[in-house]
Amino acid sequence: MPRREPWPGLVLYHLLKWPVVAPFFWLYLRGRVEGFAHVPQRGPFLAVCNHASDFDPPLISCALGRPVAYMAKAELFQVPVLATLIRWYGAFPVRRGTSDRQAIQAALRALAQGWATGIFLPGTRTPDGRVTEPKLGAALIAAKAQVPLLPVMIWGTQHIRPPGCRWPRPTPVTVRIAPLLPPPPDTHRTTLEAVTWDCCRILNALHAQGR
Repeated sequence: MPRREPWPGLVLYHLLKWPVVAPFFWLYLRGRVEGFAHVPQRGPFLAVCNHASDFDPPLISCALGRPVAYMAKAELFQVPVLATLIRWYGAFPVRRGTSDRQAIQAALRALAQGWATGIFLPGTRTPDGRVTEPKLGAALIAAKAQVPLLPVMIWGTQHIRPPGCRWPRPTPVTVRIAPLLPPPPDTHRTTLEAVTWDCCRILNALHAQGR
């Protein structure tokens, strides 16, 4: 596998990070990152994250110091200029209502290109950011690609733009990163379930620390 993501993604990441995402995270949201030393600076890995807000993908990518490829709804890839930009930034299309197999294949392609790839363990946003019903997709992808898993917890983002709020609020946000976990040795369901619940316990333990 390539040791880094394709260079257009790396360039676009820094062009967006420093003038836009980093000031928003570090200054406006008073962002805090714990465990940055656990982030691999080279080679693909799977960031396994909780999810509470649409702001999570760019903030997590900023905190990790590397572009992170996330799935995005396929409709965005029909907009000519936007499609090119988000593809360079690592996004891969997933159609609503389609099988999980297509999303898994897209994530595997991103990892094969050297991307750090992000998967939200609950599969969708949760009201408080905790993970209660984790999906097996992250463990399955890690097993198929044989890449390590990096548990990444983001705290506080559900308060950035609550229902009825038009503008982002300057709420404190914390990102905590746990040590890498080895990829599952096989794709047996019992193995995937064990790894998935390990990730779930780690994320919820990090979340329980609060700010």
